[in-house]
Amino acid sequence: MGENRRLAAVVALAQGMAAAHTPRESWRAAALGVCRALEGSFAALSVWERERGRLRVLVNVGDRAPEEEEFPEDEAYPVHQFPEITEFLHERWAAGGEPDAWVETAEGPAAGQPGYCHQRVAALRRRGRGCCVVAPIVQHGRAWGELYVARRAGAPVFGRSDADFATVLAAVVAAGLAQTERLEEARRLAFTDALTGLANRRAVDVRLDEAIERHRADGVVVSLVVCDLNGLKRVNDTLGHAVGDRLLERFGSVLSLCGAMVPGALVARLGGDEFCLLAVGPPADEVVKAADEMCRRASELELGEGVACGVASTEDVIGPVRSARRLFRLADAAQYRAKALRADRPVVAGREGPDDPVVRLADEPSPPAEGPAERRRFRGRHP
Repeated sequence: MGENRRLAAVVALAQGMAAAHTPRESWRAAALGVCRALEGSFAALSVWERERGRLRVLVNVGDRAPEEEEFPEDEAYPVHQFPEITEFLHERWAAGGEPDAWVETAEGPAAGQPGYCHQRVAALRRRGRGCCVVAPIVQHGRAWGELYVARRAGAPVFGRSDADFATVLAAVVAAGLAQTERLEEARRLAFTDALTGLANRRAVDVRLDEAIERHRADGVVVSLVVCDLNGLKRVNDTLGHAVGDRLLERFGSVLSLCGAMVPGALVARLGGDEFCLLAVGPPADEVVKAADEMCRRASELELGEGVACGVASTEDVIGPVRSARRLFRLADAAQYRAKALRADRPVVAGREGPDDPVVRLADEPSPPAEGPAERRRFRGRHP
């Protein structure tokens, strides 16, 4: 491959990774870009999980063997079967060398040092591949993982220049992965409440809008729990805001624990003393059960005065739900009623007969307002 083609391949690899929006997309773009650049038939990207002593495959692309999934859930190999990443590379770096790529062929020895089988050569033969080039990926001066690119049996064998080029490509991939991790962390922070570590209002808005679209298209059940932590102001006023923050954190842990009872639930702090749980798919009764457990546990916290909790689900008799705003109003109205009744259990919209007071309250006309002010419109009213 000429220098111009190689330069173009490097640019294409960098651009492909830059266009990725998720870690999976980034992994796939890396493997595909390197596979094309090296004119391989198959490529894989693996990460070294030091704490578990294994190489875990993140993605397989190209001509995959029957057992090779694109994004495998549990394809991993003990590092002792591939000692280069822990022994050979570290010894070279300690001597001032660079983490160069190397080539293996199906004609190579099937055994390496005493005590282990040369797994790469065995795998080449087993999967009908003639050769591979392995390039370590290094971040912050440490081995992060590796790129593996193979060619079919009968194709030209990788040479030293290919290995040198793979080393360059691995450096580009390392930079792309670092950028992806930074973006992912930025996205995580943008959708995370800093105090409790739960999701924030922005995350709920995005997920709920998507959920309502699914409900309208496919009838999927969407349930929303809104709860207000009682007694926070008293704690702040008498014991200080640091203690109040601890109460918020402790309740956040309770909500997270109870949210785990509902598969796929999102738990969030909406702001101040308001929290919520969003479930998409599970039956409403499962969500109510989790909310009931949350109320029980909240009442046992040393600080605070329990919670007022309201639930609204598209599975209950609440009328058509065509917008996220209406489901929020219903859950908020149920929470308001729970607070007015000083209920120690959730109030569920649509479960108090044909003239349900929660549904009636939620559907009453109100001034067109948005954001937190709209969510608090039930406060100060009479049930």
